[in-house]
Amino acid sequence: MITLYEYPKCTTCRKGKKFLEENGVEFESIDMVKQPPAAATLAEMVERSGKDVDEFFNKRGKRFKELELKERLDEMAEEEKVELLSTDGMLIRRPLLYDGADVVLGFKEDEYKQFVNG
Repeated sequence: MITLYEYPKCTTCRKGKKFLEENGVEFESIDMVKQPPAAATLAEMVERSGKDVDEFFNKRGKRFKELELKERLDEMAEEEKVELLSTDGMLIRRPLLYDGADVVLGFKEDEYKQFVNG
C-alpha cells in the first residue's frame, strides 16, 4: 500500500495528491502534522531511500528555522535526527510518498510517474 504523508494546507502536497488521484493510484493519506511517521518508520524510509537523513528535513520551514537546526544538524547523530523528525511533522520535507520499498520526497511529476509506473 502506498502512503502519502502530507500537510493538507501545503500547495505542493495538494499537487502530489492530485497527481495520484488523476492517475488512479490507490493510496492512504496521512496528515503528517497530526500524525507524523514513527521513528522506526522514518529510519526505515531513510535506509530504503538511500538518501541522507538531512534530506528529510524541511529546511525552508518555519519550525526548522525556529529550532536553529541549520547550525545543529551537523552535531546530531542520525538517531537523534530521526527521533526529532518523528516528533514534529512540520520538520519533514513534504509530501512524503512511501510504499514500503521506495520513497519520494517532495513533489516532482517525473519522480511520481517513475514511482507509480515502477
